[in-house]
Parts: sequence; structure tokens; C-alpha cells
Amino acid sequence: MSTPTTIRPDQLPATIRAYLAAHAAGDADAAIRTFVPDALVVDDGRSYRGTAEVLAFLRAAGAEFDYTTELVGAERVDAAHWVALQRLEGDFPGGVVDLRYRFTLTDDLVSELVIAP
Repeated sequence: MSTPTTIRPDQLPATIRAYLAAHAAGDADAAIRTFVPDALVVDDGRSYRGTAEVLAFLRAAGAEFDYTTELVGAERVDAAHWVALQRLEGDFPGGVVDLRYRFTLTDDLVSELVIAP
């Protein structure tokens, strides 16, 4: 991978912007359409692989809390790797967290997503 380059959030690929919008809206069915069938998602130390597991993750992620998200930063690592920095504020422990969503794209779809502080 290359050294990341800071970009404006609106310069993220359309697939990533579509995922972030669908996920923020709680629309798991729209969000899953941005992934390849054998995609890998890693969040909070847990891995989810394939459409069924990723869809279950999308439906459950954050469901126990009320929160808002704001896309506060973005980076381009190379043609296949991108990072979106999301700020979450809500009624979860700590109340505010910045999460890095590290995307790998394959054929304009998400093949891997790693979510971490």
C-alpha cells in the first residue's frame, strides 16, 4: 500500500459513499448491495464473511444505541484502499468515538471493511 493522501469526503468512491449513507440510515438491504458476495467485515474484534454474515452484522450493528454519525475525514491509500473517518455521538459508553472505516474495493464493490478506533 501507499502512503495515504487526505481527500475531501465527497471524493470517496460512490460505492463507499453509498454504503455510509445506507448504514447511517439503518438500511441494511441497501448497504449489503455495496459488498462482493464473499466480503469480509471486521468490527470490534469480530469477523463476518459472506453475504449472510455481513447482512446480519449490518442489521445488528449499533442497534442497541441511539447515535448520530458524521463523516469527518477521508483518505485515499491507493486505487483499491480508502479510509473514511466517522464520528459517532450517542448514548453508548463514552458518548463520542471516531472510527476509521478501512475499505478495500474490488471491481467497485467492497471486498473488505475493517472498522476500528
